Amino acid sequence: MRILFAASEAAPYLKTGGLGDVAAALPKALSDTPDADVQVFVPYYKTVKDNPDFHIEYVTHFFVPLSWRSVYAGVFKATTDRDNLTYYFIDNEYYFYRDNAYGYYDDGERFAFFSKAVLESLQHLGWYPDVIHANDWQTALIPVFLRAFYMGLSSYQPIRTLFTIHNMEYQGKAHNSFVDECLGLPEDWKGTMAYDGCTNLMKAAILVSDRVSTVSRTYAYEIQNPYYAHGLHEVLQAHSYKLSGVVNGIDTDVFDPATDPLLYVNYTADELKKKLENKRFLQQKLGLACRDDVPVVIMISRLVGHKGLDLVQAVMDDLMWDDIQLVVIGTGDRQYEDMFRYYAARFSHKMSANIVFDNTLAHQTYAGGDIVLMPSKQEPCGLTQLIAMRYGTIPVVRETGGLFDTVPALNPETMEGRGFTFKTYNAHDMLDAVRRAESLFHDGKRWDILRRNDMAYDSSWKHSVEEYWQIYRSMV
Repeated sequence: MRILFAASEAAPYLKTGGLGDVAAALPKALSDTPDADVQVFVPYYKTVKDNPDFHIEYVTHFFVPLSWRSVYAGVFKATTDRDNLTYYFIDNEYYFYRDNAYGYYDDGERFAFFSKAVLESLQHLGWYPDVIHANDWQTALIPVFLRAFYMGLSSYQPIRTLFTIHNMEYQGKAHNSFVDECLGLPEDWKGTMAYDGCTNLMKAAILVSDRVSTVSRTYAYEIQNPYYAHGLHEVLQAHSYKLSGVVNGIDTDVFDPATDPLLYVNYTADELKKKLENKRFLQQKLGLACRDDVPVVIMISRLVGHKGLDLVQAVMDDLMWDDIQLVVIGTGDRQYEDMFRYYAARFSHKMSANIVFDNTLAHQTYAGGDIVLMPSKQEPCGLTQLIAMRYGTIPVVRETGGLFDTVPALNPETMEGRGFTFKTYNAHDMLDAVRRAESLFHDGKRWDILRRNDMAYDSSWKHSVEEYWQIYRSMV
């Protein structure tokens, strides 16, 4: 089966969040299946084009009709060590030769071009997929354009579409004039594109895609509720018959403490003393007090509201008076960046605020941490808790979305479960969960049992890939 995977980012070429990891790991896992032919399409960003470490070659170019425009599109490719997995890059320097992937006034136009160029490129490559797997609002126009413009071509007629929602909060909203001025869609498509007084790309993709998925079973239920759906609950309820929840996995070759080249010392579940060496290395590197007897709590996250940082802010003084150390890595809203900087300056011996995206430091922090804190208000899936468990770092999470699916609450009597949880969105409930984790940390034998159990958890794509194949086969 031929699968076209379209996304706005993919590691190692560009990654700003979990989608970048998924767009690297899921196609790789799909290509493990015999007779699979997987081709991934991403924009040819400046950071990719200017990186000499990437070996990318020119394939072809053409012009894309986009409303009244006729826009240049180049196609480049990077081959992998697999014959059935190829990464294609859609080039247009006006749209993509910029310092950042997102955050521009014309993002809607940029990704409308990308979506149209992906479909147009198939004629020039002479390769037509059985399924196009589009991801998030940036590629939501692929199923729309396919239905609106390409169904008259016999080679496109058999193509089916799966649209995956990674985060409901970002839906691709634009003024109603966007349909005419940028997309050039026929008049009878305006109803499909319109929702709540504006153009909504995600809503349109939900309507026209053959199947819709999201990245955990619980989140698939949650987004049919107004609290989580950001206005699209009625649309999702009406199309629930084609909605599935498939939990994300991680690339267990990349995230493997036994082989990870970024770690100070590699280790396995049977060598937890070596994990302690990574903890000491991290403390020394970040200027924290070198203590084995204090739990290192880590937060590796985008610093934005829905990650539950208002809960952390409410009890930061309490946390800092506990006998813990806190390591934060991430960037985001200024108020949270400044809050963590303030406490790191005030408690420099026990807190380190790293307001950066640093992949090496993140790996070393997973290995050197004892507890990972994820108090999210909503979390479609979450990869941080999966990676942390792989490194023997115990999750403290709120019971929502993928966190609920992947981190069952620990029963301290039987030692069943994988972490410490709290249900209500309340700062002191979160603080209680952290303190329960702190307490067990000081019970060395039971703490090691929990760490080994978490490291043994299969967080690979093995089971999820089979669920995706079932969805693909159901369409074709």
